[in-house]
Amino acid sequence: MMFFRRFLIGSSLTLTGFLAGSLIERRKQEPCQKVFPGLFDAVYAATPVSLPDVQSHKNVTSNRISQIMRFGFPGFDQIRSFDDYVLSYDRRNRVAHWVFEHLTPETVKHNPEVDRAKCDFKRDETVHPFFRSDNSDYKHSGFDRGHLAAAGNHKANQKHCEDTFFLSNMAPQVGKGFNRDAWNKLEKYVRKLTKKYSNVYCCTGPLYLPRKEADGKMYVKYQVLGTNSVAVPTHFFKVVVCERSDGRLEMEAYVMPNQVINDESPLTMFQVPPETIERAAGLLFFSQINRRHLVSINGKNV
Repeated sequence: MMFFRRFLIGSSLTLTGFLAGSLIERRKQEPCQKVFPGLFDAVYAATPVSLPDVQSHKNVTSNRISQIMRFGFPGFDQIRSFDDYVLSYDRRNRVAHWVFEHLTPETVKHNPEVDRAKCDFKRDETVHPFFRSDNSDYKHSGFDRGHLAAAGNHKANQKHCEDTFFLSNMAPQVGKGFNRDAWNKLEKYVRKLTKKYSNVYCCTGPLYLPRKEADGKMYVKYQVLGTNSVAVPTHFFKVVVCERSDGRLEMEAYVMPNQVINDESPLTMFQVPPETIERAAGLLFFSQINRRHLVSINGKNV
């Protein structure tokens, strides 16, 4: 109980303001969407062959990228497409803006020939040397190299699993109590959704949220690691869209603070309206979906 009190007090200054604008934002957007139905579809469905800034492996087909990004890119800041996930890289913070995955029962199915122990953390040579992170940045930092696209989501193929170990897919995360526990719990939950839904689309990324300091003013403050100044996010998000067998869609959205979280904390404790994440991250998720047509958001009927 003491943890919950500390957590709620410590996070309230950050999360209260983060959540408070959600209803107002929804009310502001709805009239505009009636008059300007395309106004908020700022990022359209994937057509990677026509995007000059998209970097991809030669064996990545445009069809697979389009499949992963079926409902639109959240942004186009240095798009990096791997064989089984897509990310947008933040060169200033040396951490991805977002990472997108398309999970199915087949893609998350365990393959006994896939060995995670053979996967090594490695810098992403496609990122300019000025802007990429290195393993040395994390050394003795006290932070884990936390996956955004989870390795466990890509265990059907050895190369797909290895691709998740590029440092462009990593962010500094508190280890015990977060990356290895609460965050891992959320990743496992998203994987389990494939047992119920035919398609699961997952967007993951960092947040740098403001909090009120002793002088009463709001500041965005975060630590940086190593010679490359890799930013340590204050929070992480996941926004998930699940496709049912009848083709209808459900959405869930989560924000977790990058800190030790009590094992008994239910995942529902971290559910937030998706528009609050959009406001904080500067992104629009699943822009090709009219949210009024969703069956539910965070388990509540739309």
